[in-house]
Amino acid sequence: MKLERRYSVRCGMHLLSITAITMALTACSGYSTSNRSSDGYGHYQEGSIQELAADDVFERWGVRVLGIRTSAEGYMLDFRYRVLDAAKAAPLLDRRIKPYLLVEKSAAKLAVPVSSKIGALRQNSHSVKQDRNYFVMFANPGRHVKAGDRVKVVIGEFSSGELVVM
Repeated sequence: MKLERRYSVRCGMHLLSITAITMALTACSGYSTSNRSSDGYGHYQEGSIQELAADDVFERWGVRVLGIRTSAEGYMLDFRYRVLDAAKAAPLLDRRIKPYLLVEKSAAKLAVPVSSKIGALRQNSHSVKQDRNYFVMFANPGRHVKAGDRVKVVIGEFSSGELVVM
């Protein structure tokens, strides 16, 4: 009886881990950004409102913000960015820095969920790779943030500027 209980608990934890990883990978496919059109390789057309602040973000942090969208039936928010200069972007992937999301309409701060088995739902790395996309998943309890809402992602001193949730 005791062995069966341990087995079922272990299977449940593995299932939870697989579900979380699957959600993150599913969010990777078909990622789109607001107010910009993509060719599928991370190249975007110029002229959007977000593109105006992109030069400042690139110069200081060496990244291009790809956007943010709802995921997991609206209970998660998936923030994506592309590293163009690994040295400048290294602080964004430091596991000691806790990212959060500021919601404009309510001034709420949303955090990155942390699981005991798989850790925080964000990428962190000792060696940042250039020309690679990275993600941060934020909890969205009660589906507080909806598509069309304006938010700002903060990671230490980094601020994404105003983003529109897709």
